[in-house]
Amino acid sequence: MKISILLPYKENFSPTYAGAVSLFVKDTVKLSQFKKYITIFGNTNLRNIFKLTYKNIELKKNLIQSGSKVYVNEFLKFEKASPSDLIEIHNRPNYFHLIHKNLQNKKIVLYFHNDPLTMTGSKSIIDRKKLLSYAAKIIFNSHWSRKRFLQGIEGMHVNSEKINVIYQSISPTKIDLNNKKKWITFVGKLNKAKGYDLFGKAVLKILNKYKRWKAIIIGDEPRSTLHFKHKRLNNLGFTNHNKVLKIFEKTSIAVACSRWNEPLGRSSLEASSRGCATIISNRGGLPETITHGIILKKLNVMSVYSAIRDLIDNEIKRKQLQSLSIKNFFHTNKLSSQKMDEYRKNLLQTKLLIKKLNNHTPKNLRILHVTNFNERHDGRLFFNTGRRINNGFIRLGHSVLEFSDRDIVRHYKSLRDHTGSNTLNRKLIDTVYNYKPDLLIFGHADLIKPETIAYLKDNYKNLKVAQWFLDPLIKNGPDYEKNKLRILDKIKFTDTNFLTTSPDVLDFLPKNKPCLFIPNPADPSFEVLNNYENNQCSMDVFFALSHGVHRGVLKKGKHDERADFVNKLVEKTPNVKFDLYGINNIQPIWADSYLKSIANAKMGINLSRGNPIKYYSSDRITQFVGNGLLTFIHDKTHYNNFFSEDEIIFYNNVSSLSEKIKKFSIDDYLRKKIAKKGKMKYMKFFNSTIVADYIINRTFEINYKKNKYLWEV
Repeated sequence: MKISILLPYKENFSPTYAGAVSLFVKDTVKLSQFKKYITIFGNTNLRNIFKLTYKNIELKKNLIQSGSKVYVNEFLKFEKASPSDLIEIHNRPNYFHLIHKNLQNKKIVLYFHNDPLTMTGSKSIIDRKKLLSYAAKIIFNSHWSRKRFLQGIEGMHVNSEKINVIYQSISPTKIDLNNKKKWITFVGKLNKAKGYDLFGKAVLKILNKYKRWKAIIIGDEPRSTLHFKHKRLNNLGFTNHNKVLKIFEKTSIAVACSRWNEPLGRSSLEASSRGCATIISNRGGLPETITHGIILKKLNVMSVYSAIRDLIDNEIKRKQLQSLSIKNFFHTNKLSSQKMDEYRKNLLQTKLLIKKLNNHTPKNLRILHVTNFNERHDGRLFFNTGRRINNGFIRLGHSVLEFSDRDIVRHYKSLRDHTGSNTLNRKLIDTVYNYKPDLLIFGHADLIKPETIAYLKDNYKNLKVAQWFLDPLIKNGPDYEKNKLRILDKIKFTDTNFLTTSPDVLDFLPKNKPCLFIPNPADPSFEVLNNYENNQCSMDVFFALSHGVHRGVLKKGKHDERADFVNKLVEKTPNVKFDLYGINNIQPIWADSYLKSIANAKMGINLSRGNPIKYYSSDRITQFVGNGLLTFIHDKTHYNNFFSEDEIIFYNNVSSLSEKIKKFSIDDYLRKKIAKKGKMKYMKFFNSTIVADYIINRTFEINYKKNKYLWEV
């Protein structure tokens, strides 16, 4: 593993003249659990560098090309020779654009330490949209900087997981407030932007009034015309960082009265960490640097003077602010480093993280489940497979948001969008933006466009996408070409695909995509009957076709070959009572009426459309076996790989089925015994929680115990 950190050109990575970026990088890398994998790249002329893995990019003068471009090109040479798994660029969005152009598939994190709207590469909305699209993460040093970056693009769907705030930070130390001196300290560039003119004029008045107080100034500005002199004003110039911290430890009052909008303000942060009563202006990210202090509403000489005077006169207030600053300070190097390591783990999928996932199923996932939940049918189609899988996710402890595509389309059709499809896809993007799912799973969501999923995958890099499919995939069978295209429509963007047909008999599935079998799941809240205990069943055999599922009634002119099979069976099986629906002009039944009908039957025929194919069955099998009916299924489904003859009854043609029905219609003892064993096994191994667990484990590539899932044995 390799992580490369690229500093700004000419950023001194040295204790001698370190800037805020170098200090932040040095302090957080030292505490990172990835420290041994990190190489810092920079251009430091000084030999005395911080003791970390550092590679200096030596540059020859080039009058034609800018130093920054030469610098980045030299870095790219290192990348070509020894590629990184992750690149972190500090404070140079223009570097990001150059590197991404050459390394388009590289995971790149961009840090902003300054106002994004003032920097080359992020000034324009177009540039910032590109950064949002292509960066793996964008890190800001304050919420103020983050807001600036988003200015003008608020309407865009911005992935909030991609843009984080990690404050500049410092390691706290034990401070004895009794050792505080009567010092007023200013640290920063000695110019008007930093408010040095205001401080200088105010502090001269303070020193003239309070004879026991002293002022300390740390900083420089070669072009400055601001010069303040007093016998108790000590200008130290640019000073070693450690010495600055030592001065803050003894300082009673620190002032950071910037005129300009500081993205953060390291001097006030450091002063607060060392227990100073800190005065700041209400500009940029400065208010985010302190937990307790004085924030100037107006910025002029008098306001600065009055704030300092008030803290000198009110010793109780001054010491209270000092104490609270120490007690509640949280901008620590440890916390910032932990936040950085957290995103590194997620981006890199490190061995440490994979080991953790291998041993434990992820807890508390957010799952966005897109399928037809049939709200518009008033509960008639409630007991469906989508609900069963949903229940399984919930029982595993996950948060599940239902997204009923067909209902949304129906509600949002308009003259501009006559199918409702465009609205549906926009609504899905909005929902992902707001809900931030870990898993997006589709079930027969045919109106969701592939380009919508491509957009979501591109903007939410950690999003897993899966689909499940229940309909028949039998060559020369019903809707074969249509169903095949429905699966392939989204498969380019899925991580896993789950079918109720064995994938090894389907030659159209791409070999580079995990395509896996799942059984039709039973659910303990749906399959509530135990018909093998019922001695009052008045019907022998139940069978139902579901013509006109969405209409709820038979569709005229619709023919189903299963009707011919069942009519032959009835003719061959005299003295057996058949309870038939959806056939011979008898309307189909649904929901609770369906449940009440099968409650009155001893046996059920699990007959699917088309020729039998390995493992395919309609969801009738869950309703029959799961409710304790003795169930008949064709032997070419190969369900005998899962169930024996003393759990489910297998047949191979209408004659063999007829004979077996006759046998069990008069042998109640054996029928009940087999039906009970069938239900116990199905509910144990093919229940919705087990199926949901399998979907999650395979999608997130979690190792699991062998033989955990009956269908994989």
